[in-house]
Amino acid sequence: MTTPMNFASSPGSTLVLTAFGIASLIGLFVVPALIERSLLRPYWLLRHKQYSTLITSAFLHANLLHLLFNAFTFWAFAPQLEHAMGTGPFLGLYFFGLLGSDLGTYFKHRHDPGYQCLGASGAILAVLFASIMYFPSSSIFIMPLPFPIPAPLFAVAYLVYSYYASRQAKGHVNHDAHLAGAVAGVVFIGLLEPSKLAQAWHWFFR
Repeated sequence: MTTPMNFASSPGSTLVLTAFGIASLIGLFVVPALIERSLLRPYWLLRHKQYSTLITSAFLHANLLHLLFNAFTFWAFAPQLEHAMGTGPFLGLYFFGLLGSDLGTYFKHRHDPGYQCLGASGAILAVLFASIMYFPSSSIFIMPLPFPIPAPLFAVAYLVYSYYASRQAKGHVNHDAHLAGAVAGVVFIGLLEPSKLAQAWHWFFR
């Protein structure tokens, strides 16, 4: 069962959640221009040298619901994963997922001058899928559902929703980053601890 650890024992998770939470609230309710300046625009990334948006776009969110969903998913999986991996590798995973999802977004939309997006979802999908590599039998409670949802099922449902939402092309939510982030999480664990990848593989296909 996925049980969020005490954040005091997971400083990396605390830092990341606090950073994207505070930055997003400031952008949404105090300085709206911050969101406009932080949007990732693949077409303009190289043309206008907007390199900082590769990072800043992942610390802002399009709306409060977007922020709350990402914060809940991160809170449910990140502290336990950091406790298992260690803070340094966990932060490495997070930023590997962030940049991996940016790369996926860039190659898909680099010819579209009107596309722009933001959100921590790609990095959080990397955390979610890495967590499944470590804890393939874990599950998560989502109120008001009276039963636990297996973490792998939650992850697949998240990706299916992301695919559907990306086809709608509404808002600034970076749905297209989700699959790239998930792949980045699995690749990172495969490189760092191949035994965890093998363990998850055997669990799923036993």
